[in-house]
Amino acid sequence: MDICEKIAYIKGLAEGLNLDETTKEGKILAAVIDLLGDITSEICEIEDGCDELMEQIDAVDEDLSTVEDIIYGDDDDCDCDDCCDCDDEVYEIECPACHDTIYLDEEMLDNEGMTCPNCGTELEFDFDCDCDDCCDDDCCDCDSDKE
Repeated sequence: MDICEKIAYIKGLAEGLNLDETTKEGKILAAVIDLLGDITSEICEIEDGCDELMEQIDAVDEDLSTVEDIIYGDDDDCDCDDCCDCDDEVYEIECPACHDTIYLDEEMLDNEGMTCPNCGTELEFDFDCDCDDCCDDDCCDCDSDKE
């Protein structure tokens, strides 16, 4: 039995016992049973409201999932047969002013700079090779010999 059924059962028992509500004990029992009925009604209304909210949240979650699939796509579902670059690389940089992480793709890196979307600081990119900082491999085409 749920709480609503239990209070109905208790009310039925109390009515079946023919409690004398003129006595002190009878008045208290009748008041407690009425209070339990009121509390149960409120709880049932709250449960119904929660059930309705959960249904709405599930619907919003499904809609959000659909929007995420549209916006971000699913790499496994790509059937483009090399007609496009499905493996676009995303680069991560940190704003020196606010330390916010910014994600950039190849197209955004073609620009000389950008404004930090968080704090508005102008960011400049320098993608020229600085051979003193290069790795030991042939990582660039600058033809500089390292000693």
